[in-house]
Amino acid sequence: MELRQLEYFLAVAEEANFTRAAERVHISQSGVSAQVRTLENELGAALFDRSGRVAKLTDAGTATLPYARAALDAVADLRQAVDEVKGLVRGHLTIGMVTGCEVPPLFAALAAFHREHPAIELELVEDNSDQLVGAVRAGAVDLALVGVAGQPPEHLSAQVIVSEGLVALVPPESALSGSATVSLPELTTYRLVTLPEGTGIRAVLDEACMAAGLIPDVALVASAPGAVAELAARGLGVAVLSESMAAAFPGLTAVPIDGLPIAALLALVWRPRTSQALAALLPHCRTAFTERDAAS
Repeated sequence: MELRQLEYFLAVAEEANFTRAAERVHISQSGVSAQVRTLENELGAALFDRSGRVAKLTDAGTATLPYARAALDAVADLRQAVDEVKGLVRGHLTIGMVTGCEVPPLFAALAAFHREHPAIELELVEDNSDQLVGAVRAGAVDLALVGVAGQPPEHLSAQVIVSEGLVALVPPESALSGSATVSLPELTTYRLVTLPEGTGIRAVLDEACMAAGLIPDVALVASAPGAVAELAARGLGVAVLSESMAAAFPGLTAVPIDGLPIAALLALVWRPRTSQALAALLPHCRTAFTERDAAS
């Protein structure tokens, strides 16, 4: 039995899908399937019911899940314990950030941390929020700034930076620009320009529409808020962004979307068991974001 087999098993269990699990751990779907099958052969039991579109845990899989989590956590604890005995701070941190979402306090925190610990290498990666959350759970990313719907991801520590609603962003000449608010049913009568699936803002929109039995007409998708706003400015659809994102585009009119059951969150997330390096970085993050809130 190998640790990567447990990691892939955990990814499939949490994603309920072999394809999404493969994207999360950055290997092919066939590779994930083969490693999980090897684990099943070693345990002598099927861990997933593969008969439907969703990979469901069998009774054996459900029994295996807490032990797989515990084993991976134990390995992380072992590495940290050895570092502490040697008096070391691990020399590398990988920080994740939502694609196209620039948040100056995060950069300020990284700069302050680097001044105190110049020997620690910092790596910054960008991806969709769901991919970053998966990477944090798998231990591939130490800390990530993500957008999520409603509440922080389960089984991760989190610092919520922003909790806000969504707005429809339109040119001043649009008929919608004169409205105080727009309801979700009315919004879905327009062609929409949105961020991709896997982002917190898109998740809020999709979950709200699903709950209301509505189907949004998503005409165009762009990975960066600026691109979404630019497409809306050129009349290609109504942009859907968060309140704080919309404030960066004063040439467009932001109309609050009324009646959304959940908020869009921007949050820092990390595994509860932290390395010394991450433990040293987190206070800088809290300070940077607290100073931003005080200034605003």
